[in-house]
Amino acid sequence: MSKLWLLLLVVTSLGASELRHDDNITLQEQGAALSEQSVSVSPEQTPTVKVSKGLMSVGNKMQVYATKIDSNNTKLHASGDVLILYKDQYLSANSATYDRDNGELELSGNIVVMQGADYFALGEYATFNLDAKERTLTPFYMTDKKSRVWLSCEKAHALDKDFDLQSGIMSGCNPTDPLWQIYFSSSDYNSETKWLNIYNARLYIHEIPVFYAPYFGYSLDTTRRTGLLPPSFGLSSSEGFYYEQPIYIAEYDEWDLELRPQIRTKRGEGIYATFRFVDSKISRGEITTGVFKEKSDYFQEYQLQNNKHYGFNIYYENYNFLKQWFGLELSGQSGFYTDINWMNDVDYINLASRNDETRYATTNQVFSRINTFYNEDDHYLGTYFKYYRDLNSDKNDETLQNLPTIHYHHYLESFLDEHLLANVDIAMNNLYRPTGKRAIKSNVDIPLILQTSVLDDYLDLSYQASLNGRHISFGGTPDDQNLNTEYESGQYYRNVHTINAGTYLTRGYDDFAHTMAFKTAYTKAGSEYRDGFYEGIDAFCDPESPTYDPAYELCSYYNVNEVEEESRLEMVQYLFDESGKQFFYHRITQGINHEENNELGELENDFIWQITDAISFNSDTFWDHQNDYLSKQVSGFGYNDGVVQLNLNHFFEDKLRRNRSDDSSYLTSRASYRYDRHYRYFAGYDYDFQTDLKKKAEIGFMYQQRCFDFGLRYVENNRPILQSGGVTNSIYDKYIFITVMLKPMGGTEFDYKFDDE
Repeated sequence: MSKLWLLLLVVTSLGASELRHDDNITLQEQGAALSEQSVSVSPEQTPTVKVSKGLMSVGNKMQVYATKIDSNNTKLHASGDVLILYKDQYLSANSATYDRDNGELELSGNIVVMQGADYFALGEYATFNLDAKERTLTPFYMTDKKSRVWLSCEKAHALDKDFDLQSGIMSGCNPTDPLWQIYFSSSDYNSETKWLNIYNARLYIHEIPVFYAPYFGYSLDTTRRTGLLPPSFGLSSSEGFYYEQPIYIAEYDEWDLELRPQIRTKRGEGIYATFRFVDSKISRGEITTGVFKEKSDYFQEYQLQNNKHYGFNIYYENYNFLKQWFGLELSGQSGFYTDINWMNDVDYINLASRNDETRYATTNQVFSRINTFYNEDDHYLGTYFKYYRDLNSDKNDETLQNLPTIHYHHYLESFLDEHLLANVDIAMNNLYRPTGKRAIKSNVDIPLILQTSVLDDYLDLSYQASLNGRHISFGGTPDDQNLNTEYESGQYYRNVHTINAGTYLTRGYDDFAHTMAFKTAYTKAGSEYRDGFYEGIDAFCDPESPTYDPAYELCSYYNVNEVEEESRLEMVQYLFDESGKQFFYHRITQGINHEENNELGELENDFIWQITDAISFNSDTFWDHQNDYLSKQVSGFGYNDGVVQLNLNHFFEDKLRRNRSDDSSYLTSRASYRYDRHYRYFAGYDYDFQTDLKKKAEIGFMYQQRCFDFGLRYVENNRPILQSGGVTNSIYDKYIFITVMLKPMGGTEFDYKFDDE
């Protein structure tokens, strides 16, 4: 390393001869500043010319600045603060000799070579063959300015853009005290592609050897290119040694492919792949698939449903597919979106990568959809295909699918000088499944609104008549033959009347502004007609009914919200600071049921309060007057002052609410503390109070420098599995993750996994 420190001192001692990129001065002005005389020499001139403090042009290739220049027909010798300009290169040295016959330039003493804006190199002795574009530097030090990676070696030989390096060191850290270094026996580098190959690489952290690789390749820029991505390592008492090595293929700008083979020595092996593509300026997509094969011992020990886990995901979006695919020149906008997910069981998600096991909450159902739409000023037409995959079962024949929904919407039209408003919404749903009953449902909604303002616009009044229609027809066979007579076509029509009144008030103060809105609404159901399927089913399928039974099979097809005669009072207020930023929002709503002797409905109190720039609090609370209890609450607290971050969120719902059989009470929390610009500590905790079960816990720290990241975290996670016979269960995993990142070169993550016991 002594050579390197000497070369660094050279950079600081260049003095007036150093050429900086940010000097806003022409080469001619530099020559005038450096010289008292300017002489141009060619081979036909006087055999020997001596210049003091001069500038000399060698043909049209090179300009030489120096304190002293000696030149004859065959050679040019310069000494004292030598500066040479050659194409986009700037070279400085104590002395230089140029041979006109073979085009070879020899430099010695405090050599600095700058190549455009990309890199600069240092050395003590160098030879350059300008015609053959060949050069040698001894010793050699180079810095790539964009990536800030430096490299030092005993000798470098370069031919055009290719460098061959012998016995050296490289790092992305501060050269005066590098946190990590990679020693190598040889290396080659291409200054055009910015690709660096290193052989017999030994990684040292604070002079401690930690890793060896016979070969290591790395790109010094961010250009997409084929190669290996950072691997992941792990150990598990139940799964053995875990290793995943992503392979990245990017031969064209339009697509790339990522392969992620993995092995778990006690459990099995598998491979996942993601293909990403951009097929036009208005469309892009991504396809992911994978398979994992269980070892027989692990499969039998955990009694899994499947010894192979496989699946796929297809994502694609297009922002004008009608024009691109069918050549339709329409005035409106069209769109196509698909997100298709399929897997044979939940372990396909669990095994996708180590992070997926702990970072994402896995549900018991996977949702796929394909949406298309056409939209213009007055009309909207959409089709939506929805498919649900039940991961708790090895079969999916009884899961109800929506294939498709056809939706038409006519946007709001105004009449009578905007006093009369109307729109139309129509939807048809095809509810399909191979086994059991299926249905086709049609919905029509037509709201008509008459509105005006009185009392100098202080009071807004409106009357709304909503016309609503439902139709359903069935096919297939019910699982319970006794219900067959109840699966008959049905129709349902009604109209609903609503009267609204409201006022908005705003007042400004010295430090803030206050806005309040008072609203009241009276709703009453009008005429109603039911037949067939819709007759009497509301007693079992209306959540407000005392005989409500959510397990009743026919309720899957019932989508009618009952309307009761009620009044609703609402007050909303906002507070804004001097800059116009909202820091307080509050809404309180109370319903009065006139059909139940004017009983009070649930009181809802919702507010968001940004107490200070760092502290915020929000809460949405429902209070049941009839049973005198808190029926539901969602609340959250946040603190962020740039050093400490804290988020606490709690969800609660009482089992008496809407005849639910179970309470819900769930806590999520996250906290972090930035000790200084290097250290950050963090923790998280998720807990289900109803089941008395810890869902997830995490604690750790991250150490970050300009060139190095190191992290350690402990994670506990409850993940679901599917066992034989369709039995759903869960495994409580415990991990220790170690993250090492050598910036800008990349890094890896190692983990140790404890089994459920």
